[in-house]
Amino acid sequence: MGHGHTHGRLHGIDWRASPRIERSLWIAVAAWAVVAIIGLVALWPGDSTESDYLSDPTVDGQVVSTSVGPCAGTAVEDLVECRTLVIELRTGPDAGQQTLLEQSVTSGRLKVPEVGDVLVLTATTLPEGTTIYNFADYERSTAMWVLVVLFVVTVLALGRWRGLGALAGLALSITVLVVFVLPALLQGSNPVLVAIVGSSVIAFASLYLAHGFNSPTNVALLSTLAALTLTGVLAWFFIEMTSLTGLSDENALFLEALGVRIDPRGLLLAGVVIGSLGVLDDVTVTQVSAVGELHRARPDATFGELYRSALVIGRDHISSTVNTLFLAYAGAALPLLLLFSEVRQAISDTAMREQVAVEIVRTLVGSIGLVAAVPIATGLAAVVLKARVSRADDGGEASAAAT
Repeated sequence: MGHGHTHGRLHGIDWRASPRIERSLWIAVAAWAVVAIIGLVALWPGDSTESDYLSDPTVDGQVVSTSVGPCAGTAVEDLVECRTLVIELRTGPDAGQQTLLEQSVTSGRLKVPEVGDVLVLTATTLPEGTTIYNFADYERSTAMWVLVVLFVVTVLALGRWRGLGALAGLALSITVLVVFVLPALLQGSNPVLVAIVGSSVIAFASLYLAHGFNSPTNVALLSTLAALTLTGVLAWFFIEMTSLTGLSDENALFLEALGVRIDPRGLLLAGVVIGSLGVLDDVTVTQVSAVGELHRARPDATFGELYRSALVIGRDHISSTVNTLFLAYAGAALPLLLLFSEVRQAISDTAMREQVAVEIVRTLVGSIGLVAAVPIATGLAAVVLKARVSRADDGGEASAAAT
C-alpha cells in the first residue's frame, strides 16, 4: 500500500541513546528474536509426503483463428452458439500441432480469446492415451516480468541503497511465506503461532535490511511487534465474538475437500495478523522518523511537547491509512457487494453475512492496531531521545561541578 511520505530521514539525526537505554532496547529485541527462532524451529515443517491431488500439466498455445457457430452436437435452429478456437500448441509433447477449443458465447462483457493471444491450456491424458486440452488462463508471464522489472527500477532509482535493502526485505518476506508459513499451515501447525512467528521473522528482516541495525530501527521494530500482538489478540477475540467460521472463502472449502486438515478460523486469524504487518511497520517507522525530526528541530522540547507534536503527525497519517485499509478490502470484495446490491438486500443484512463480516472485522481490527501503533511508537521514540538528552545534561552538570 503506497503512502505519500518518506522514511529516509530515519537516520538523519544522532540517535545514540544512553548505554542503559541502548542496552534495554537490544535486550528486548534479542529476547523477541530468541522466541521467534524457537518458534521457527518448533514449527518448521517436516518432510511431508507429496499431495495425492496433483494438477494437470499445462502447455502454451497461440490462437490461430476464431469462429462463432452452433455448438457441437446442436443445430442452427437450437440457437446455441459457441466460439471455436483453432490453437497451435507451442509447448509440450504435441508442440507444433493444432487443437480445437470450444467456448460458449455469453452476453457479458468478458474478454474473449482473439487471434494472436497466447493461452495456457491444461493437458489431460485419458486412460486410452488420448490427450485433450482445455482453456485454463491467459499467458501473462511476459507482462508480469515487465511489471516486476519496472517496480525494481523505480524503487532503486528513488531509494538507492535503502531501496535495495527494502527489495531484499521483500524477497526475504516472500521466502518466509513460501518456505515456512505455507508448508507449516498445510502440515497442520497452529495457524496463529505460525502467523506470529512468520510475521516476527518478516518484521526483523524487512526493518533491519531497509534501515540498518540501530536504535531507531529497534524502536520501530518493538513498536511494530507490540501493535501486531494487540492486533492478533483483538482479531482472536472478535472472531470468537462474531462466530466467524472461516469457511466463507471458497479456497478454504476446497482445502477441506482435498482432505487438508486445517483450522479455518485460525487461518482467518493468521491472515489478519500477516495482512496487518505491512501497514504497521510503515506507521511505526514514520512515527519514529517524525519524532526524530521534531527533536532535531527543537532539541529543548520536553517529552510532553515532543510526544504531542509527533502525535499530530500520527493522526494525519492514521486518517489516510485507515481509509486505505477500508478501500483495499472494499475493492477486493467489490463483486460480492455488487451481488448483494443486485438482489436488493438491506445494507444491515449484507454487513452481517459472513463474507462481508470477515472484511469488516479485518478492517476494523487492523485499523485499531494501526491507531494503537502511533502512540506506542511515538512514546517509545520520545523516551529514547529524551533519556539520551537527560543523560547528556546530567553529565554536563557533573563536569561543570567538578571544574
